[in-house]
Amino acid sequence: MTGIEFKLTHTDGPARRGRVGTAHGVIDTPAFMPVGTAGTVKAMLPESVAGTGAQIVLGNTYHLMLRPGAERIDRLGGLHRFMNWPGPILTDSGGFQVMSLSEIRKITEDGVRFRSHIDGSYHTLTPERSIQIQHLLDSNITMAFDECTPYPATEKEARTSMELSMRWAQRSKDAFVERPGYGLFGIVQGSVFEDQRLESAQTLADIGFDGYAVGGLAVGEGQELMFGTLDFTAPALPVDRPRYLMGVGKPSDLVGAVARGIDMFDCVLPTRSGRNGQAWTAGGPVNLKNARHADDPRPLEEGCPCPACTDYSRAYLHHLVKAGEILAMMLLTWHNLTYYQRLMRGMRDAIEAGTFTVFQKTFHETAAAGDIDRL
Repeated sequence: MTGIEFKLTHTDGPARRGRVGTAHGVIDTPAFMPVGTAGTVKAMLPESVAGTGAQIVLGNTYHLMLRPGAERIDRLGGLHRFMNWPGPILTDSGGFQVMSLSEIRKITEDGVRFRSHIDGSYHTLTPERSIQIQHLLDSNITMAFDECTPYPATEKEARTSMELSMRWAQRSKDAFVERPGYGLFGIVQGSVFEDQRLESAQTLADIGFDGYAVGGLAVGEGQELMFGTLDFTAPALPVDRPRYLMGVGKPSDLVGAVARGIDMFDCVLPTRSGRNGQAWTAGGPVNLKNARHADDPRPLEEGCPCPACTDYSRAYLHHLVKAGEILAMMLLTWHNLTYYQRLMRGMRDAIEAGTFTVFQKTFHETAAAGDIDRL
């Protein structure tokens, strides 16, 4: 096997069901990747993450290069061994974090020079260095280095950014070391402008990647504009390669994006929400801080197999949240990741059965009805 393998097994309209084969295991798509920014999915043990149904996690080049350092992780056996995650790992290129976390940065044709948000030290990240770091981490899916175009951006600003990212994409491809079970994804940019997105997609397809990501969305443009951009971007991507929508999103975002042909997702929302007292359910978000849960003996969500739902009441979860107990963060994160994986499995099953339209209708009706504490 050269690179990663992708097999498209079923389609239902634009929605796709497939399997991605890597050196560390198979990923069933549509797939949601929990975010393990610094080599850990916050408040979760690796085996607990796997127990939710997750098959792949995301690591972050920017954070890991700054602490503890890519070379150190390499010496200690790579990120899989370092974080005790035997399954596939995708690493982002670090570009988004450089733009969002570094107050002092300078973008040139060569790359980005920036100050660490940790200690103020200066670093330079180029396409070549980003690919090298991801190689040292032993990432199964490496992301090309790009500039995440901010929103809003003028057509001229978006084009300048997109064209720079496309030049960096070629350099990323040139720097990538091909080996069995490891792949490189290109990232489509172009903001919300159709001609730029199509040009970017074609440029990346001409370079040739193992998969294609849609970047520069979920940055403030709103769901309607995001879906509109996917409507013309996803069909422009190669059919025989996985498609990854970066940094998305809410459950309704995932369902709508799968309906438009997207295969892979990541987002901090389920873990961040869990650490802040919010649970995601089929009936929408539930705020466990609210006093109405204080005397509620029912589970958070009927039928959910996670420990938060099988072993504890809403009243107890409410108590933990109000008391600021670490267990609240653990249990709610566990629940949220379980819910997200159940949602993905439900979409995979529906696409296989040819009932994805029915699945969408039921999903939206259940969410509109509200969470179970209003019944």
